[in-house]
Amino acid sequence: MRFSLGRAGTRFAALLPGRTDLAEVRRDPRRDLLAGLTVAIVALPLALGFGVSSGLGAESGLATAVIAGAVAAVFGGSNLQVSGPTGAMTVVLVPIVAEYGPGGVLTVGLMAGVMLVALAVLRAGKYMQYVPAPVVEGFTLGIACVIGLQQIPNALGVPNPEGDRVLLVAWRAVREAAENPNWTAAGFALAVAAVMLVGARLRPTVPFSIVAVIAATVVAQVAGLDAARPIGDLPSGLPAPSLAFLDPGALGSMLAPAVAVAALAALESLLSASVADGMTVGQRHDPDRELFGQGLANIAAPLFGGVPATGAIARTAVNVRTGAGSRLASLTHAAVLAVIVFAAAPLVSRIPLAALAGVLLATAVRMVEVGSIKAMARATRSDALILVLTAVATLALDLVYAVIIGLVVAGALALRAVAKQARLDQVPLDRGDHSAEEHALLAEHIVAYRIDGPLFFAAAHRFLLELAEVADVRVVILRMSRVTTVDATGALVLKDAVEKLDRRGIAVMTSGIRPGQRQVLESVGALELLRLEGREYATTPEAIEGARTYLKCAGVLVPPPVHTRVEA
Repeated sequence: MRFSLGRAGTRFAALLPGRTDLAEVRRDPRRDLLAGLTVAIVALPLALGFGVSSGLGAESGLATAVIAGAVAAVFGGSNLQVSGPTGAMTVVLVPIVAEYGPGGVLTVGLMAGVMLVALAVLRAGKYMQYVPAPVVEGFTLGIACVIGLQQIPNALGVPNPEGDRVLLVAWRAVREAAENPNWTAAGFALAVAAVMLVGARLRPTVPFSIVAVIAATVVAQVAGLDAARPIGDLPSGLPAPSLAFLDPGALGSMLAPAVAVAALAALESLLSASVADGMTVGQRHDPDRELFGQGLANIAAPLFGGVPATGAIARTAVNVRTGAGSRLASLTHAAVLAVIVFAAAPLVSRIPLAALAGVLLATAVRMVEVGSIKAMARATRSDALILVLTAVATLALDLVYAVIIGLVVAGALALRAVAKQARLDQVPLDRGDHSAEEHALLAEHIVAYRIDGPLFFAAAHRFLLELAEVADVRVVILRMSRVTTVDATGALVLKDAVEKLDRRGIAVMTSGIRPGQRQVLESVGALELLRLEGREYATTPEAIEGARTYLKCAGVLVPPPVHTRVEA
């Protein structure tokens, strides 16, 4: 017990910040402070927009960016990760708000945070590498479509229609706008989106999102455009931490949404951290520490009214491109947003909702990597199918179901491909120095097969069918030195094949069984069956000699006569 507790304590201590993190913060603080300021300018409209889209309001988006951004920066596993509200999480939160209300979202976020901490302690971060690239690209494409559709009501200046299906809500908004068009709101949304998209091509380093939002706000105020609805009043500061939203009696019903939020937070955060590593030289994130930091961030954010958070790919990319080298940059981003919350809430409250919708429309467009999608579609038919299915499922169902569908289909196609690699090939025997008559008998009564690849459930039955077709022989030698893996199904099929051939009077002998495969063969009785008959050999030459001996004893292979010389 002491050992277990000590081991758990060591594992937990490895998740906490260390001296290395502090040394990196001191390396170039000026560069990190400037990077953090730039990221904060980019993050402000996104935090406001995602807060509004989630259904909890702009103030929740800001609280999430400040609290989750700071906590994840300190305890996360990446030096460059920037965390906060994201479009992917908003997609998951909308139906939760509709079913459980704002308090339910905060409760789900808290539960998801606890789950992420548990995953970190269990060292689950390494499993991110098993998510196929087409699944990631597919749900990113699906998320971009959902984010864009979610902005249609605000972009057209109409109240949000009821419903939790994004396609239906968007269609209702379009119909209402067609009956009562609001050209001012549509103009603001299109203008902000155009400025961001064109500006990003001309000057990628300039934060055109904040420039466009400020310009739209000034125009709306100066011209007195009532049709451009503002965000509304924002509190000057963060609320005091509270657990008043927590309803212990409803925790059981919220378990499934909490699992979905935790899965998304883990997936998106680890993906974002991997992207940051790929954009730099020498930076490598710790996946378990990243899960731990995101868990603590999602525990803290709901206490201040914030929505669940994840690592944000777009903001993290801006952080890297502007020269960030340590956690100080993402901490600065959170501090600058906190100053804005306390000092500039009245100004922020005047931003038109249509302008924020334009920001998110442009963000959705920029999320789609056309070149990467084309590459996946051209790679193989399987990759293209996985990408399309994941994207469609994201749009029609929700993100978690989409990822599950993508992983299941990818796994099935991968098993199919691996199963095709398993081969049962007839190979020539090493006959050595034998007479022509003995060669003919060997060719007539003994056949050797070499099994290449995995002998597992996806390929085992095809193996049985091929082996069952063996005819006109008395001995089958199975050369198993090239078998890469055997599972219980494969072992049972091998045992079945040996029994069926034995009933037909065909003896089966094996050679080259690897030590790592003996346990599974022994567990189902296949190895014992071969041992009882004395037909399991270490090498192929020994198996061939055993086959000759068997045929001689059976009277099939008659030894050549011995000629004696008679003295005269």
